[in-house]
Amino acid sequence: MEQGFRRSMGWLHTWAGVVLGSVLFAVFWMGTLSVFDNEIDRWMKPATRLAPAPHGISLETFRPSLDEAIAAKAAFWNIILPNDRQPVLQLRYKTGKTFVSHEVDPASGHILPDSGTLGGTEFIFPFHYTLQIELMDLGEWVVGLAAMAMLVLCVSGVIIHRKIFAEFFTFRPYKKSRRILLDLHNVCGVLGLPFHIFLTFSGLVILGATYFPAGVTAVYSNPRAYFFDANNLSFLAVKPDRSAAPVVSLDEAATRARAMWGGDEPQTVLVANPGKASSRLAFFRVNEGHVLMDRDVVAFSGATGALISRSPPLSPVIKAQRFLSGLHLIQFHHWVLRWVYFVLGMGSCVMIATGFLFWQESRRKTQGNMFGFRLVEGLTSGSVTGIILATLAFFVSNRLLPANAHWLGQGRAALEVWVFYTVWFATFVHGWVWPRTVWLAQSAAIAVFAGNAVLLNWVTTGDHPLRTLSHRYLWPVAGMDMVLLVGAGLALLATMRLARRAGGHSSAPRQAKGGSVG
Repeated sequence: MEQGFRRSMGWLHTWAGVVLGSVLFAVFWMGTLSVFDNEIDRWMKPATRLAPAPHGISLETFRPSLDEAIAAKAAFWNIILPNDRQPVLQLRYKTGKTFVSHEVDPASGHILPDSGTLGGTEFIFPFHYTLQIELMDLGEWVVGLAAMAMLVLCVSGVIIHRKIFAEFFTFRPYKKSRRILLDLHNVCGVLGLPFHIFLTFSGLVILGATYFPAGVTAVYSNPRAYFFDANNLSFLAVKPDRSAAPVVSLDEAATRARAMWGGDEPQTVLVANPGKASSRLAFFRVNEGHVLMDRDVVAFSGATGALISRSPPLSPVIKAQRFLSGLHLIQFHHWVLRWVYFVLGMGSCVMIATGFLFWQESRRKTQGNMFGFRLVEGLTSGSVTGIILATLAFFVSNRLLPANAHWLGQGRAALEVWVFYTVWFATFVHGWVWPRTVWLAQSAAIAVFAGNAVLLNWVTTGDHPLRTLSHRYLWPVAGMDMVLLVGAGLALLATMRLARRAGGHSSAPRQAKGGSVG
């Protein structure tokens, strides 16, 4: 009976991985890159590679921008102050359905030229949990289904591997390919098991309102009320007064907020309904030193400066949710843990990829010509090396496209995204049409693209690795280049190994024929 149960778990483990492995690899790949989304932004936006801003930035420096938003009858105006990961100040306001967004040099107050890219924070990170499918939140639902499958894979994997911890210390690189793939799959699975379970579960918790809307509608009369309460924005629920009134001194209000926080600095400044008597001036506390994502907000009347509210203490349930969110999103300041997340995330990608490949190698002789096998083979190449290659093409296009690139009504940022999807789609087609050479060819392409990304960064900006390593404020750019070079090296080694293997297979029939003749 026990053997039958383990066999059924093996069947569940296999097919959950085969059916949703492609989505899981995309989610883990983009999630791993999102650990350093701000650093990717620095690499993709050369104008933001600035030295650290001086402390004590006067918020009144940005009064002209606030006045501009008032003149445009903006619904809100806000700025996000710089930190050690993001040296530029971000300034935004909304007029009607139009968002005006600028990146500002905090030292001079000058608006930086438009970067013309979505970068890591606006493309890679949202892709991680939406797959960039916004229709009816379909992307979030697909990611949620894949997350549930990941939990099933973790539990069933523990059940089917009776010697799971012994297998963690077992890696035989000189065995046959099937054995190597299974060993790698087991090692990465056991090493990252707590990471896989926790990250998957916390991701489901973060998107819980999407998957279980009944809980929200049972407490709140409308989604807007839930949004205000969940984000500590209840001070915005105010009867509008459209009579004109100037906004009080930003610096004086900020000083009062700091006093209430015991000297801590604000991270975000928001003015809702600027220029109106019912305007609200809010300061969001910096949260880099805490895992718990506590959006401590102090709100004043924008017209009079009177204190309106401060975020109430969190309930135990909300604290638990915010703690899980903080550990998942890792917005707190801890560089060592950030690199641990990155390495474990890459290990998760290796685990998923080797699971796919082991499934193929174990069935190639018996099912190699069947439609289902060919379908999974093409899906695997596009899902693994394909999305890696597409991401590198995204980076390379960022360095090659002119600043004012415009084609078929699409701006530069959209063209970069189209490059990503075009290359990604091509890798799937490549896997279906030329399955025997797809891994060799795409591994070689990854090595070329990753190396050229570093070279193009040097040529187009002058920031070669020696220069970026010698300036502390350019270390994020150096880190990006180093990761690209390591990836190029690993892809090159994989290419050489695959080429030797292909050469050995092609010479085997000739050797057998020569032996029979002799």
